Amino acid sequence: MKILTLFSLFAIYSSGNSINIEENAGQFFNSGHTNNWAVLVCTSRFWFNYRHVANTLSVYRSVKRLGIPDSHIVLMLADDMACNHRNPKPATVFSHKNMELNVYGDDVEVDYRGYEVTVENFLRVLTGRLPPSTPRSKRLLSDDRSNILIYLTGHGGNGFLKFQDSEEISNVELADAFEQMWQKRRYNELLFIIDTCQGASMYERFYSPNLMALASSQVGEDSLSHQPDLAIGVHLMDRYTFYLLEFLEDIHPASKSNMNDLFKVCPKSQCVSTPGHRTDLFLRDPGSALITDFFGSVRKIEITMETINLTDPIQQVELSPVNEELQIEKYSYADQLPVSEIIHQKPKQRDWHPPDGFILGLWTLILLVFFKTYGMKHLKHIF
Repeated sequence: MKILTLFSLFAIYSSGNSINIEENAGQFFNSGHTNNWAVLVCTSRFWFNYRHVANTLSVYRSVKRLGIPDSHIVLMLADDMACNHRNPKPATVFSHKNMELNVYGDDVEVDYRGYEVTVENFLRVLTGRLPPSTPRSKRLLSDDRSNILIYLTGHGGNGFLKFQDSEEISNVELADAFEQMWQKRRYNELLFIIDTCQGASMYERFYSPNLMALASSQVGEDSLSHQPDLAIGVHLMDRYTFYLLEFLEDIHPASKSNMNDLFKVCPKSQCVSTPGHRTDLFLRDPGSALITDFFGSVRKIEITMETINLTDPIQQVELSPVNEELQIEKYSYADQLPVSEIIHQKPKQRDWHPPDGFILGLWTLILLVFFKTYGMKHLKHIF
């Protein structure tokens, strides 16, 4: 009797597991999402906008870490801070004042740089209206099964974002570009993130389906900087992107965190501004959309009806001692930086300097004591 009961429980458990597996498999194969793309844009030039380049490179580093390859990333940087003559550490861009995490890295691939970063080129990348001579690395080769992340950072205002202080893109132009993308079946789902002053005004005119938007500030609010570095005289990042990067460092390819978790990044107590988001155009519940649906990578799978024999023994390849050393060296992995620990580190202690106004106040106190003791007639002995 006990054996029969155990057998029945095992049958119920196995049938329940098979149902869950079938549901998960059905959800996977019925999904219209098969690949991921990212368009990351810094629209600001000049050294004092160092933080905008660091913002973009930080997001670039995060999406690459989560699996999106360079072939699926369009990176647009309006200025080259790594090679700027004011940079005390050439070929580096840091996002934290402890100067431990170089977000520029040694394998960054910038697709549009300097004066190539224009409103026209940005819109052409989105809509696919590029000259035939444009190389693949500068194209957004997405389709109707692509999830696209679009990240913008720079200086903006109510309804516009400036490109290099010489031109601007309006929220109407951006909304029409996204509609062209939808009509031309260039995306399945689109996540739009913007870190700029009055960022929420840039998604007010959106009307295309399957689109979700986040902004670092509401209309009438400034998006504030973060991490000032006195050694180079600029801020290293903006507040919203800093806490976004901190959040993404805890995400891994198998993470179950969803978009509702992303909406909680950088509350007003940390950002000072009020981050906003818009989900009314998104066709599914944001809680069912994983972070990795946009920041991660989807592996390509080919379905075949042919029978494949997996029972054949695997033939071992014999290696000579020389080839074996080469093989081990070829597939060895380098230790990665403990980024999550680095971000939470306290900045290095600097030499103590008196606070502003301390020296002036000290001299004022000395003069008051002198006047009270000796009077004005002895003032000539000071100078």
